[in-house]
Amino acid sequence: MSALFNFQSLLCVILLLICTCAYLRSFFPSIMDRNKTGLLGTFWKCARIGERKSPYVATCCVLMAFSILFLT
Repeated sequence: MSALFNFQSLLCVILLLICTCAYLRSFFPSIMDRNKTGLLGTFWKCARIGERKSPYVATCCVLMAFSILFLT
């Protein structure tokens, strides 16, 4: 199935997007900060969520990994 139709896969893709954007922003902040609006603004917003809510994002990543490895 596609990740759009399976809720668990959709959550996994969103978590990966948030973590990837936050990681890339730590190396290239000027590229991310340039595009705050439009379609590329989504990546900036994901990076912000990853930076500001990092304990919650990390907890969700661990829970998602546990659920993928042991529950499915």
